[in-house]
Amino acid sequence: MNGILPLWKEPGMTSHDCVFKIRKILKTKKVGHTGTLDPDVDGVLPICIGRATKIAEYITEAGKSYRAQFVIGESTETEDASGSVIEKKDVESPFSIDQLNKAAQQLTGEIRQTPPMYSAVKVDGKRLYEYARAGKTIERPSRVVSIHEIKIDKSSLIFDESNHTFKFEADISCGKGTYIRTLAVMLAELLGFPGHMSKLTRTSSAQFTASDCVTIEELAALQDQQSVLKPLELGLSGLKKISVSDKVASKVKHGAVLPVPIDWPGEMGEPVAVFYEHNVLAIYHLHPEKAGMMKPVKVIWTG
Repeated sequence: MNGILPLWKEPGMTSHDCVFKIRKILKTKKVGHTGTLDPDVDGVLPICIGRATKIAEYITEAGKSYRAQFVIGESTETEDASGSVIEKKDVESPFSIDQLNKAAQQLTGEIRQTPPMYSAVKVDGKRLYEYARAGKTIERPSRVVSIHEIKIDKSSLIFDESNHTFKFEADISCGKGTYIRTLAVMLAELLGFPGHMSKLTRTSSAQFTASDCVTIEELAALQDQQSVLKPLELGLSGLKKISVSDKVASKVKHGAVLPVPIDWPGEMGEPVAVFYEHNVLAIYHLHPEKAGMMKPVKVIWTG
């Protein structure tokens, strides 16, 4: 069994929980997820089955989109609703959509984020959440992430006069490694307030959207479980592609170093998917030491 299972992860499960359950349902060990979703988060989580596990990293690298709810006026230790409130500043009047859009615009493009203490990022061999649970706050490296769009839903604006907080929802399109809860904190800071993320749903990952997905319960109930698997080629939609002849294809399957074809589309170091007919055989890139040659990064189809 080979392919990509677009899973709708429900709240309360870790990504590893999903992999464990799917292994039992499909009766196969070769199962891997394509990027961790926190237990409180629901949404699209492509799962790679069989040969597709070889391309999981390319799905992880692809863009994602989310529907998030932000709260202005309160910050939490985890930057989301699961943590205790650590700072509060009363919001005395509602924000206008123009104010929110202006702040969102400042966070669109290439921005620098510092991962939250309650995250799985490793520093000196330990996960940040391990330090946090021990009551320690340590220096952690910031990183550049890409925010393609923050579209605020005008109909979602809620001013809570009793709690002096302001909530709104936004659709966010971003690149790999973005922390949406940190984005909530950053946006609130631009408005002069503490803030956090109160709800999050991943609405797409790479080419996969909610309409493609099944839940674990739905998967278990299917008689033909193979029918919901998508071709692994869909997971490589973000890569440049090249097609080869049957003669070259047999060499690609064996991981041969080959001359670069005239129509090679990639730059130095850029992975390119090599196809024969409609099947991806391997990922190649330009040879870093031998001019005019290409070498395999990963051989996918060996049959």
